[in-house]
Amino acid sequence: MTTTEELTWLDAHSQAALVHAGRLTPGDLVRAAVARIERMDPTVNAVIHRRFAAAVAEADALAGRSDLPFPGVPMLLKDLGCTMAGEPDQQGSVVLRDADHRATRDAHATRRLRAAGFVVLGRTAVPEFGLAGSTESAAHGATRNPWALDRVAGGSSGGAAAAVAAGMVPLAQGSDGGGSIRNPAAYCGLVGLKPSRGRVSSGPDTPDALVGHATFGVLTRSVRDTAALLDLLQGYEPGDPAVAPAPSSSYTEAITRPAAGLTIGLLDADRLPPEFVEPANRDAVRECGELLGQLGHTVRTSHPEALFDPDYHERFVDALSPAVSLLAELIPTMVGRPVDESEHGLISRFWIERGRALDATSHRRVMAWMDRYRERMLAWWREHDVLVTPVSPWPPPPLGWFDGPAGVRRSIEFLRFVPQFNSTGQPAVAVPLFERDGLPLGVQLVADYGREDLLLQLAAQLEDARPWAGRHPVGLAGTTARPGAGVRE
Repeated sequence: MTTTEELTWLDAHSQAALVHAGRLTPGDLVRAAVARIERMDPTVNAVIHRRFAAAVAEADALAGRSDLPFPGVPMLLKDLGCTMAGEPDQQGSVVLRDADHRATRDAHATRRLRAAGFVVLGRTAVPEFGLAGSTESAAHGATRNPWALDRVAGGSSGGAAAAVAAGMVPLAQGSDGGGSIRNPAAYCGLVGLKPSRGRVSSGPDTPDALVGHATFGVLTRSVRDTAALLDLLQGYEPGDPAVAPAPSSSYTEAITRPAAGLTIGLLDADRLPPEFVEPANRDAVRECGELLGQLGHTVRTSHPEALFDPDYHERFVDALSPAVSLLAELIPTMVGRPVDESEHGLISRFWIERGRALDATSHRRVMAWMDRYRERMLAWWREHDVLVTPVSPWPPPPLGWFDGPAGVRRSIEFLRFVPQFNSTGQPAVAVPLFERDGLPLGVQLVADYGREDLLLQLAAQLEDARPWAGRHPVGLAGTTARPGAGVRE
């Protein structure tokens, strides 16, 4: 087997199976991934910190560990929150980059992933503090979408998504505080699950990340990888402020049972203002509804009335912005020098200033509004199992779309269909069912709180009905991709 080439598009299960069968060693998997990153990443710019020598040594030490589910399977961690002791923790910030700021301990998720046999090859790019819909920063430049190098890969898990979509690794860790897993997944043709609040620990450093809105997850090529990783990551850790209900069985087992007879609400995007969502994204929702009907589910046009509450986005920004302003106050201590506000990017300054403008009473008022909003939203799921919506209002925009004052406004307008479910704590998944004009086009499925099992069952059913495993960017696996590159079926 020519490992570097033939491993490129295998998911984590398939790579692990080669080790379990004795056909490859953990070191073979890691060395092949290192070669792919070295060849592809100069074009994509997804992997900003590399620990290749350490990763190879760790992989070689796993030889013979058939007791591990994923021995030597290579992966990447997002450089925001999911820390690894001794490794960079720079969060897309020039200030933290220049100070070579490093983590002092592992995140719980990092520890669990490594205990399962995964080998971490490095860390992926993010926009500054994870606050933009594109992974572009003054610290590390622009991460390019492997499907079209002049387009964004999404944010804030854009580096993670681009690395998986390009074939560098089979999966990568991400996080989602307002769509930061789902948007990159939709833009890069991947599966991206945001788990329920309290399902996956974000501790020990950020156990209540963004007042409960943010959670760790993964970006993968297959539903089975997503299910297995949720099995590994789910569960309480000391200090967690919330714990989701325990699943009745493993998620890996759940996806072997097909979803049947669900009542599915389809967002009628045609009734939204024309500028609210582009035609291709509207069509994707409608086509998904038709497919679900063919699979035997009851599909009707319906969505929670509160989904488009005109006050929601203002409340969302006011809920999260104090966490950003607090981070700005902590950074001088982290780097050991005074930091001028001008050293942060424009979008970061918007969030910092918004947070500083709120007093404690005002913030509590916002959080009380969010409590009522969550109740209003979740009432819809008393009569429905799943909601289907677009992920993004538009296909991947060009690089630079979020620059300047207009880009600050767009960074909020961009969040039309996804952050609501961070506020409610519900699980939501982006699935890469479609492509238009050579670009991936995902749709979002949303279930009731704690029902990742149902989401994954339905996602697996869609994957079987319209497989996406053979669809990937042209060019990158061999040499480099082209601007505007299309797909290969």
